[in-house]
Amino acid sequence: MAEPRRYLGWSAATLVAATLALAWAQGEPAWRLARPDYGWSFPRDHWAHPEYQTEWWYFTGHLRAADGRRFGYQFTFFRLGLLAERPPLDSQWAAGQLLMGHAALSDLDGGRHYFSEVLYRATPLLGGFGVYPDSLMGWSRGPAGTAGGWTLRWNGAAFDLEMADEVQGLAFELQTRPLKPPVFQGPGGYSRKGEGHSAASQYYSFTRLATQGTLRVGGEQLAVQGESWMDQEFGSNQLGPQQVGWDWFSVQLDDGRELMLYLLRDKDGVDFALGTLVGAEGAPRYLERGEFAVRATGSWASRQTGATYPAGWTLNLGGETWTLAPLLADQENRSRAVGDLFYWEGAVAVRDQAGRECGKGYVELTGYGTSRRPGI
Repeated sequence: MAEPRRYLGWSAATLVAATLALAWAQGEPAWRLARPDYGWSFPRDHWAHPEYQTEWWYFTGHLRAADGRRFGYQFTFFRLGLLAERPPLDSQWAAGQLLMGHAALSDLDGGRHYFSEVLYRATPLLGGFGVYPDSLMGWSRGPAGTAGGWTLRWNGAAFDLEMADEVQGLAFELQTRPLKPPVFQGPGGYSRKGEGHSAASQYYSFTRLATQGTLRVGGEQLAVQGESWMDQEFGSNQLGPQQVGWDWFSVQLDDGRELMLYLLRDKDGVDFALGTLVGAEGAPRYLERGEFAVRATGSWASRQTGATYPAGWTLNLGGETWTLAPLLADQENRSRAVGDLFYWEGAVAVRDQAGRECGKGYVELTGYGTSRRPGI
């Protein structure tokens, strides 16, 4: 049974070129652009926005088992628009969107990183995105060799996540609840990615979600609990022609504050950067590039892809300085479905100037060692 599922799923990647050709023949899709006056409405805006070309629901977090073992995890659903409308074909396989899922687990004490992925056309038999108020927000079949599916659900206050990959020996089911309200990343949730007005996305985060559930890895099933960070972002703009990737940082400080920073890079270095500091009570302070500094303190080279990533950072903001250190060197996600797609997504420890541990975080590094440019 694995081979038909594999064909139906991974063939989506090979269909992209044909679908885009159809789109070009019909004229450029009328995707909406991010706007500073977007009229947010929650909880409706937690669900999909198919009028925008690209969207993702991104979860990262730190978990601990009852025996003290530590884990970092990632769960992401990407919605990738190919056509602004479903193609005019009399077929249940016709699709204007792709669904891509990435899930990763870092066994921080066992020293191993696991990565799983799905890639399907958004069709009734393969996967898709729910419509508010349906509690099922996103779903897909599992990867090849896995009978179960992947799901993202609204539980009335936050999100429940489920994934499994029998080949990797990996599964988790996690439930979350908000410890702080959602916060806009950028005034009004308008997150700029460059100097042009249209180079932007709509972006908000739950910066602190209490998380509990179970994970299965290495033949063991473990009850876990911890905290997560969730981003939802949607828009219709690609990176600028000079931009090759980004460095993204999320930090949860023990004093109740959170920090998000992103640095978009061109071939010479940082091209554009912004951030948000969230106070203990939840109020955001938006940071321009000149208000903070990020310096890499080391590097790590992947034997599998040949990419060299920064590894270890110093963050300076006002009179405060923090150091971030990877909790596992190899936290590189390497796609088997899409050639030349890989990036580093990893759990980090956060320390103050005196070297005391004062928080935890996650770092994402894209565009290193690859010509495949990620899109926003």
